[in-house]
Amino acid sequence: MPEQKKDPSIITWGMIGCGNVTEIKSGPAFQKADHSRLLAVMRRDAAKAADYAARHHVPKYYSDAIELINDEEIDAVYIATPPKFHEAYTIAALQKGKYVYVEKPVTLNVYSCKRMITAVKEYNGKLTVAHYRRALPMFLQIKKMIDQQLIGKVKTIRLNLFQPDETTLVANSEVNWRVIPETAGGGLFYDLAPHQLDILIYIFGKAINYYGVSAHQSKKYPAEDAVVGVIHFPADIIFTGNWNFSVPDLLKEDTCQIVGEKGYLQFSFFGNEIRLVTDQVNEVQHFQHPQHIQQPMIQKVVNYFLGTEENPCSLEAALDSLDIMQAFVYGDRVK
Repeated sequence: MPEQKKDPSIITWGMIGCGNVTEIKSGPAFQKADHSRLLAVMRRDAAKAADYAARHHVPKYYSDAIELINDEEIDAVYIATPPKFHEAYTIAALQKGKYVYVEKPVTLNVYSCKRMITAVKEYNGKLTVAHYRRALPMFLQIKKMIDQQLIGKVKTIRLNLFQPDETTLVANSEVNWRVIPETAGGGLFYDLAPHQLDILIYIFGKAINYYGVSAHQSKKYPAEDAVVGVIHFPADIIFTGNWNFSVPDLLKEDTCQIVGEKGYLQFSFFGNEIRLVTDQVNEVQHFQHPQHIQQPMIQKVVNYFLGTEENPCSLEAALDSLDIMQAFVYGDRVK
C-alpha cells in the first residue's frame, strides 16, 4: 500500500501535560478548531495518559515527552505542564522543527523567557503563548470601548483580586505546584496575574515604568501571597494593583475599574460582564464565554502556524508581563 501523505492544511497536535486544566478549557478545542487535530497526549503516569486519550478520543498517548516530540506525525506541541518544564520542552520541540503553543505563565523567569526567544530565532520556529483572553469577545469589546473613547481619556486603572488560599479560580491538581516558586516561578499571583497584566498591556501598550512589593502573610506555603504593584502606562495612565490570596470568603473580590475623564468601565477578569458608567449611560453588557475558553485563541494559533494570520501572542509580548510580575514579587526588573 502506498504511504498516506499528511494533509498540509491540517495542524496535527501533541499535548504535553493533560491535567485538569486541559479537560475542558483547552484540550477539546484542538479537535474542534478548524484545520486542527489532536493526535497524541503525554503524561508521566501512563495509565492516566491512556485514560485521557480514551475519554477524549485521542489516537495516541505517551508517558515520555521527548517521545511525543519525536513523533514525526506531529506538527505542533502544546505544553501544558508546570512552568518549570516549559523552557526545556520548548527548546526540544523547536529543535525537532515543531511549532509550539505554551501555557502561561510562559516560564519561571525573564532569563528563561529570553533563552526561549533566542531558541525560536535560532531554529526559525513559530511559538505562541496561551494568553487566550486576547481572543475572547469580552476583552476585545473592552479594547474597542477604550479605543472609541467611550469614557474619554483614560486616567487610572484600579485592580483588586482578593481570594482565599484555596481559590476556585485555578484548576485542581494532585500537588499544589502553583505555590512552589521553583516549580511555578511564584505563587498564585504568578498563575493569575498573567491573564490580567497581559490584557492591560494589549490594550494600553508596553509599560513605561513599574515597581511593587510582595509578602508572605499567611506563612502557609513558600510563595508570596500578597502583592501590590504600580505601573506607569503610555499616555500617563497610572495602574495600581492589589492581590491577596489569604483572605476569608467574605472578602473575595475580582474587580478592575478603568477610570476616564467621562466615566469608567468596570469588570471582573474572571467574570463575564462589563459595566459602562458615564453622565449619560449606566449599562451592563453580558458575555457567554466559549465552552472551551481557549478555542478562539487556539484557532488563531492554528491559523498562524498555517501562515494565514499573524502571531496572536509572541514570546516578546509575554516577556512584557513576566518582567512586571518579577519586579512586583522579587524587586528584580530585568528588561
